[in-house]
Amino acid sequence: MTGRRGAPPPPPEPLPAPVVDAHTHLDACGCTDADSVGAAMDRANAVGVRKVVTVADDLPSARWVSQAVEWHDDLYGAVALHPTRTAAADFTDDDVKAELEKLAGHPRVRAIGETGLDYYWDFAPPRAEQREAFAWHIALAERLGKPVMIHDRDAHDDVLSVLRAERPQGTVIFHCFSGDAAMARLCADAGWMLSFAGPVTFRNASALWEAAAAVPLEQILVETDAPFLTPHPHRGKPNEPYLLPWTVRAIADLQRRPLDEVCAAVDANAERVFGPW
Repeated sequence: MTGRRGAPPPPPEPLPAPVVDAHTHLDACGCTDADSVGAAMDRANAVGVRKVVTVADDLPSARWVSQAVEWHDDLYGAVALHPTRTAAADFTDDDVKAELEKLAGHPRVRAIGETGLDYYWDFAPPRAEQREAFAWHIALAERLGKPVMIHDRDAHDDVLSVLRAERPQGTVIFHCFSGDAAMARLCADAGWMLSFAGPVTFRNASALWEAAAAVPLEQILVETDAPFLTPHPHRGKPNEPYLLPWTVRAIADLQRRPLDEVCAAVDANAERVFGPW
């Protein structure tokens, strides 16, 4: 992962119209309280990022998210256990599931995520256990009528297999989409949303460029996944929602559309998925 090294990058040129950061981790960015959340949101708002969805990846983070969303009018949340965290949280414990469901029911928590499959890290739980936890999160999203936000790392085929088996009727969001153009078209044909992060700006990401170009604009979201995956030209530096404009501009270039048109579209997509605000 791209980490939090060195001084933070300077702010980019503001966007011509506001957009939403559909996936970030403000607690991992160093935010701890209302003041630090407010400062991060001010930096984001200054460059045209009008709202932010901060995402939990373990139970303590989920508890934090459910509090943080009350500290700022433009901050919303998503709650789940990251696939690599399900074993550490003893996902077989009914009390854990009950607490997650309670936290996910907060009216400002707008999605169940991030959940899915991670076959990259050696410390991740066995694949069968990950699939079971993924299916449970999909069922939770269905019960609560909220989108399910998917983490898919080196697990494309199995993620698609679980989705086909569970057949979620609500909105499906592929967070930090990492597939190729063929997978992007398959996801788009299924009606799912694809969220693009900093890697779409990387110089060695030709397959991802093709994927972003292949998706209908009305099915695209944009995100930072901060503090990770900082976009070019600041790759390797600390990431934060205020750096989202670099990714939005890359999407406009790949879609061959005016920047203001892309801003309006991805903002409307986010409101359709996560709103009304």
